[in-house]
Amino acid sequence: MTTDFSTFTNVEKQALTKGTGGYLTLDLGALSANYLLLQKQAGEARVSAVVKADAYGIGADKVAPVLYQAGCRDFFVAHACEAFSLRPRLPADASLYVLNGLMPGTEAACADQNIIPVLNSADQIARWLELAASRGERLPAVLQFDTGMSRLGLSPEEREGLDCEAIKAHLDVRFLMSHLACADEPSHSANQGQLAVMREISAQFPNAAVSFANSGGLFLSPEFRYQLARPGVALYGGAPHDTRLNPMQPVVGLHVAVIQTRTVSAGTHIGYGGTYVAATEMRLATIAAGYADGLPRSLSPRGAAWFGDVRLPIVGRVSMDSIILDISALADGRLVAGRFVELIGPHQSLDAIAADAGTISYEILTSLGRRFHREYL
Repeated sequence: MTTDFSTFTNVEKQALTKGTGGYLTLDLGALSANYLLLQKQAGEARVSAVVKADAYGIGADKVAPVLYQAGCRDFFVAHACEAFSLRPRLPADASLYVLNGLMPGTEAACADQNIIPVLNSADQIARWLELAASRGERLPAVLQFDTGMSRLGLSPEEREGLDCEAIKAHLDVRFLMSHLACADEPSHSANQGQLAVMREISAQFPNAAVSFANSGGLFLSPEFRYQLARPGVALYGGAPHDTRLNPMQPVVGLHVAVIQTRTVSAGTHIGYGGTYVAATEMRLATIAAGYADGLPRSLSPRGAAWFGDVRLPIVGRVSMDSIILDISALADGRLVAGRFVELIGPHQSLDAIAADAGTISYEILTSLGRRFHREYL
């Protein structure tokens, strides 16, 4: 059946013209609205933006300027290289923080470009202090403490051994920081446990501001908010909590093109390993994306795509570059080569597809491949 391209949207035409397997829509207006919602939720606390991993795969070069225009002045990345790339794209009054701190040898470059390290260990502190003393400057820094996650931050023993006088003399400590491990589970006892430790640390540095709440932490009680919140996934439309309705606007949409359709008889083996066997005659569509594009192999056999209001289950294993769908519920000829099906959109949220894959929205977002055409709205 010949495809009627006159019915295609402009973004669908562009995706096909460029030879891509599908297209991502990235709604920067929704991103800005999410930031403003989080700032309202934060009350008197300031809200920063976590833009690590290329702004969770959305594009830090696009995201950071939009968030700056929305009022954000504090941006967190994971590695110094991300900060080096982003620094020219933001005005001078925007603060850039490196969550993983400084690898040996990066200190001078960060100081030269006004990039602020999150110091996670006594060794990192010592190297930043040494540079500050050699330059005769008070260099900005964030001190991170481990309050119960055992990932990054000063241990209780390192905290007791801090040379607070040297820190006061040579460092401009912008924030004390820690990270909540279970903020997406509001009733988890670890949240209150970490808060108690954070209070002890704050009492040790009575005049220092604190950054504690992440996306989920912003929706816990107000005592978690302190002076600076650090939302990440909520900015990009992910649910801050596992058990509550998601208040965030969706930012990402994903549609993938159909390569071909076919009809198979009962008993036909479908996909790698022949793990799915047709119980009856079926109509199938193969779409042009797979695990190389960030659609996990674990979506088989639980996941689905949508065409209009019709759910199209994945059958067989997800391949590197393609996925097979059961389109038997559609009228014959309704879905043909070149048409697009929805993987993330009004019928299937980012969190829903992540749940079907047995993973989290963060992993889906940061894995969505560069082979898709991208349309920023």
